[in-house]
Amino acid sequence: MKRTLLALCAVILATTAFAQNYQVREDVAANLRKSWGMEMPYDFDVPALTPAPHSYKPFYISHYGRHGSRYAWSTAFYTVPRDIFGQAHEEGLLTELGEKIYANILEFYEVPLMNMGDLVPLGWEQHKRIAAVMYDSFPQVFKGDKYIEAVSSTSPRAIVSMSSFCLSLKEKNPRLQFYQSSTHTGMMIAAPSSAPAQIREKYKGFDTNPVEKWETRAEFGNRICDYGAICARLFKDPDFPDRFEGGKHDFIFHLFGLFCGYHNYEQRPLFEGIFTPEDQADVWETNNYSSFLYDIDNRWLNIPLLKDILAKADDAIRGGGNAADLRFGHDYVIEAFNVLINVNGSATVPQNENEVKYWVQSYSIPKAANDQFVFYRSARKDAPVLFKLLLNGREVRLPQLEAVNGPYYKWDDFKVWADELLAQHPLVKKGN
Repeated sequence: MKRTLLALCAVILATTAFAQNYQVREDVAANLRKSWGMEMPYDFDVPALTPAPHSYKPFYISHYGRHGSRYAWSTAFYTVPRDIFGQAHEEGLLTELGEKIYANILEFYEVPLMNMGDLVPLGWEQHKRIAAVMYDSFPQVFKGDKYIEAVSSTSPRAIVSMSSFCLSLKEKNPRLQFYQSSTHTGMMIAAPSSAPAQIREKYKGFDTNPVEKWETRAEFGNRICDYGAICARLFKDPDFPDRFEGGKHDFIFHLFGLFCGYHNYEQRPLFEGIFTPEDQADVWETNNYSSFLYDIDNRWLNIPLLKDILAKADDAIRGGGNAADLRFGHDYVIEAFNVLINVNGSATVPQNENEVKYWVQSYSIPKAANDQFVFYRSARKDAPVLFKLLLNGREVRLPQLEAVNGPYYKWDDFKVWADELLAQHPLVKKGN
């Protein structure tokens, strides 16, 4: 299969096969939680970490974390299914299963609707546990009277996630000192594309959008999903949702989003019988494709985050920085940022729409998803500083770099690559 890499730097990247997952549909079928994509709760079951090269010890961590589990981010995930089911109920057009699902929605939706977007208890526990795992995995970073800075987006769910994370570290070592902030100017780090317009840095790529003429999400979903079969289980007239804006595609998008997301805060099986395993894989692939379109189009907007990681890491290496820098924000930041820096080859542009799933899988950005750049220093003063990148506690690869050993890379190599990237993406000045 031919593939073309995005022009991430001046040098054409070598082809690597480790990130290509031709079995992704089988993986989703074997674990249907993966079909929930970015609505999936965090998974703490991860492989053991690769030991550091001889004489190397961790000394600094640079982190970005998505907020934890929450209620749906838009009221539409509750109101669109409620309203369409409600209209069909009034007209006597719901099947027996449809009536059951409608009754469950009415009994269930009011509290989630009132709390739209808010962190749920599981989200608090996720960040508390992630912080504890970080501390236990790299205790050398946090020993003694260390200072940690944390910045959050202005979203309450991100602020509360930050609080949970920092409190957990403080429980591990009461001597740790923290500064936490959540300001609109700080959005340039926590969520650059959502920063106030007057300070937002607008980067433009030197390449054109390589998928500009590809199918839209709706076109892709209408092609690969059997929306009619799903609707036939719920409505006596399977075309009933076509009366509403967006038709079957929009209805299934919101219903499936509700189905995937409610597992974060509700244990009752309220939506059984709507989707077959094949349906779940199809709708997941549609959502996954949509995420890829967003990431490819918006990856450059996260250059301010990359610049912040570079600058603060260099401060720590020189001895004047923090023990850790923590950042808390959102899925649309970490997913596009990871494409920007080519995590596991995710900057690859597939040959066509159907191949997207082989290179990017949205379930790698669950609730509380996080990047951890872990930095290592050798006892030998002339030895280079190394780092590895963990995504959700799993070691990942950066195929544009030559590894020193397993997942370990030279920080200077990453800086050279990043500097080339930044040099080719000049800041668009105001008025341009």
